[in-house]
Amino acid sequence: MAILRKERIYFDSSVIGGYYDPKYEDDSRRVIEYARNKRITVLISEVVVQEILNAPTRVQDVLFSIPSDTLERIELTPEILSLRDAYLSANIVSPRWSDDATHVAAATVARADAIVSWNFRHIVRLDKMRAYNQINLANGYGILTIISPKEVNYDEPNE
Repeated sequence: MAILRKERIYFDSSVIGGYYDPKYEDDSRRVIEYARNKRITVLISEVVVQEILNAPTRVQDVLFSIPSDTLERIELTPEILSLRDAYLSANIVSPRWSDDATHVAAATVARADAIVSWNFRHIVRLDKMRAYNQINLANGYGILTIISPKEVNYDEPNE
């Protein structure tokens, strides 16, 4: 029997913040439970940490509830910042939203299996996905899977 590798999924801060948002809580809580139960490895960058540290205490506690051996911290390297700058130069998002581009760059450079976000304006949007991945391919990276927490589900039976 083959041992399956745990998927490495980058969470932006909206996934963690969605834990207490009535619109997003069911799906955010489900994917966070996958992390708590060590079914996935959660990748977070310094941008996520800073955004969560500026959030209410109960949101911070959600991040702290994920076991440390299930978290993989992504340092903001020059490679990540260079890829982020390529996204900005391509006008995928404006400099005002550079943190959103940094999330995508961090997930890409870390070779995450996916980035998960509730940000339907700057990340989880078909035209943005295509644009990010065009820059990724032009810079020697692979395609990044960009999805919302709704699409992360390991409990559905195989059909």
